[in-house]
Amino acid sequence: MFKKLFGKKEESPKTISVVAPLSGTIKSLEEVPDPVFSQKMMGDGIAIVPDNGKVVSPVDGEIMQLFPTKHAVGIKAANGAELLIHIGLETVSMKGEGFEAHVSEGSKVQAGDPLITFDVRLVEEKAKSTITPIILTNGDDMGELVKKDGTKVEAGSGEILEISSK
Repeated sequence: MFKKLFGKKEESPKTISVVAPLSGTIKSLEEVPDPVFSQKMMGDGIAIVPDNGKVVSPVDGEIMQLFPTKHAVGIKAANGAELLIHIGLETVSMKGEGFEAHVSEGSKVQAGDPLITFDVRLVEEKAKSTITPIILTNGDDMGELVKKDGTKVEAGSGEILEISSK
């Protein structure tokens, strides 16, 4: 009881670094051929054209949502930032074919932990594009979003975004 009264409260970090969840080429959201993402209807962020089908956690946090079709995952970072990784465009129509999840809702993850693997060739064949938006979905509740420079990134390393809480 006294520990709760007098114990130190764990401080959540004000600013977090978001590492690349995929290896590939960075693109701006405006380059995504889907207005939902290019017009930032779901929020601001960045996109990656993947070199392979390995998706890792971009932050330390918790899996808040794993879509039943395994084409998208939502993660809440330690500072409250909520990120959506949406693998490819119009991939929901694949109904999970070629996607394998390595986490479930409620899983605690560290940056670099495997989240999803997918068949890039199958996505190229059956979906509109492999381009993968990484979106800050609760940007209105957060502070500053800083996009880092770079063109090629490796999954689990290479900071792509910096997000501050208010």
